[in-house]
Amino acid sequence: MARNELRPVVKLRSTAGTGYTYVTRKNRRNDPDRMTLRKFDPVAGRHVDFREER
Repeated sequence: MARNELRPVVKLRSTAGTGYTYVTRKNRRNDPDRMTLRKFDPVAGRHVDFREER
């Protein structure tokens, strides 16, 4: 099954300024805006917001 652009791969960059990133997929139809998730940043040593970058 071919992957299409309905569920693109997005990079989530830490808002703590450490440069740490997560990679995930999102459904563009359900979440058309930029995604923000609260995840653990091992460089900062705490949970911070990770924001989608394009």
